[in-house]
Amino acid sequence: MAQRKPMPDNARVYIIWPADGQVIPGGKFWVRMGLSNAGVAPAGIVKKYTGHHHLLVDTDLPPLDQEVPNDKHHLHFGLGQTETRLELPPGRHTLQLLFADDAHIPHDPPLYSKKITIIVPP
Repeated sequence: MAQRKPMPDNARVYIIWPADGQVIPGGKFWVRMGLSNAGVAPAGIVKKYTGHHHLLVDTDLPPLDQEVPNDKHHLHFGLGQTETRLELPPGRHTLQLLFADDAHIPHDPPLYSKKITIIVPP
């Protein structure tokens, strides 16, 4: 079990765009990530109340006391990015943000967004 770093109780992470239920023809779109009452810092940078975004695509939250996996369902933004371009095939997809520290470990308390659903028409 990893040592989890603190995060203010009023910190919040959220998906700015797309909206829950958004229909995205063609499946190519930008995801814009939001954060309040905390700061974004690249992986490897240790600074109180900071971390970086992880975008969960078509998956549930991983264990919140371990390093976030790095695969096609757990996208890491360790350079401090707050937006990314995705391309998804036709179908229903879920997106959720999980904010984690310099070592990709979720904070205490964990900071994650509401899970949203988007639709890419055939």
